[in-house]
Amino acid sequence: MSVNARRPPEFTGRHMLRIILSFFGVIVGVNLTMATLASTSWTGLVVENTYVASQQFNRMAEEGRAQAALGWTGKLTIARGEVRYGLSDAAGKAVQLHGVRLLFRHPAYEAEDKAVMLALAASQEFAAQHTPRDGVWIVQVDADVGLAEPYRDVRRIIISHGALQ
Repeated sequence: MSVNARRPPEFTGRHMLRIILSFFGVIVGVNLTMATLASTSWTGLVVENTYVASQQFNRMAEEGRAQAALGWTGKLTIARGEVRYGLSDAAGKAVQLHGVRLLFRHPAYEAEDKAVMLALAASQEFAAQHTPRDGVWIVQVDADVGLAEPYRDVRRIIISHGALQ
């Protein structure tokens, strides 16, 4: 009688080498993928020079308080491929505008940013053809009202189906 005894497979140095190379290969692959994604996405840069920005903060805060004291209200509408902006004073009368510039900034992707110049449409409202992509946007309106500094209106808005929500 012959018993065919099978020996269990041996764990050799080659097996261990394959395991170690596989382990570190996965780590290196993941690190390369993450580095590539990080370098091609948003840089996170908010201002070029934080020191200069901090020096300008008090001046900009004072301008904001002076602007708020005017009691003016801006009306922004986005619908059907058109962007409109008008400004009214505390009594509800239209403020005469000389020019309006809008800067659409995407909070996460600088490549999506777009400046739009509006032209006089009717009754002191300025308009332009522009349809921002659906999502969250930061809109900065700079309206020339004949003062030393432009009237600035900054809003965080949501666009859904091509219209302001």
